[in-house]
Amino acid sequence: MSSRLSISSWSLHRALGSIFHKLDDRQSEAGDISLLDLPYRIAEKGIKTLEICHFHFPRIDDDYIDQLRAALDQAGVELYSILIDDWDITHPDDDQRLKELENIENWIDIASKCGASCVRVIAGMTDIGLEDPVRHPVTRQSAQNLDRLSIYAHHKSVCVITENFHKLTKRADTVLAILDQCQENIGLCVDFGNFRGDEKYEELAAILPHATSVHAKANYPEVGQMERIDFDQCLELTIKSNFFGPYSLIFDSAGSEWDSLAEIQSVVEKYI
Repeated sequence: MSSRLSISSWSLHRALGSIFHKLDDRQSEAGDISLLDLPYRIAEKGIKTLEICHFHFPRIDDDYIDQLRAALDQAGVELYSILIDDWDITHPDDDQRLKELENIENWIDIASKCGASCVRVIAGMTDIGLEDPVRHPVTRQSAQNLDRLSIYAHHKSVCVITENFHKLTKRADTVLAILDQCQENIGLCVDFGNFRGDEKYEELAAILPHATSVHAKANYPEVGQMERIDFDQCLELTIKSNFFGPYSLIFDSAGSEWDSLAEIQSVVEKYI
């Protein structure tokens, strides 16, 4: 796998508008650009890999998916992953957890139709606090359900990845425990912004050797003012861990999305 620039649709959520698509209902508010415009717009910036949040799909019918695939092909952009940003594979209620898994499987079907290489699945929304993740039943449940989804996705030519994202994976040792207990080949997206506090760099260093993709998020505590030292430290850790894969540019602060992403891109390009 080669190192390359990527971008998440989340980084342009204001430009795309407030689109919240669910399989049962949807509401959308138009932005400055459409999802179909996005491949061309990022290709203009020299970015040829894209991640799309599932809720940024205004429609999921075959005609729309064909239009999206055509837009990607014409722009020469790879759809690396669909970020499935909902549903809890560790839900405590058995019946509800099954429904959550079925909803994710529906999005795996959509990802396959779109030609996505991967889907990113949240490992769980249950907070186990400081309990030992190796022995915790929720960790085991997360691994088992990631395996289930991976087997399902394999038949659709899609890979499953997870992320240090949401309550269950807020610590590096839990991320590692889940991956260790998985029987299938589960990928890992490492987000710079999802570990915080004094142990942030230590925690990132622990999981980056397992990364198949990176969410290169730069903090902007003030409009137009990147925390450059922090961002450089995170990027240095990817080099030390011998990471090769897509660096997805992430921006979700106040200020211009396009201008801030251009700055983030200029920094990341020095590391790939």
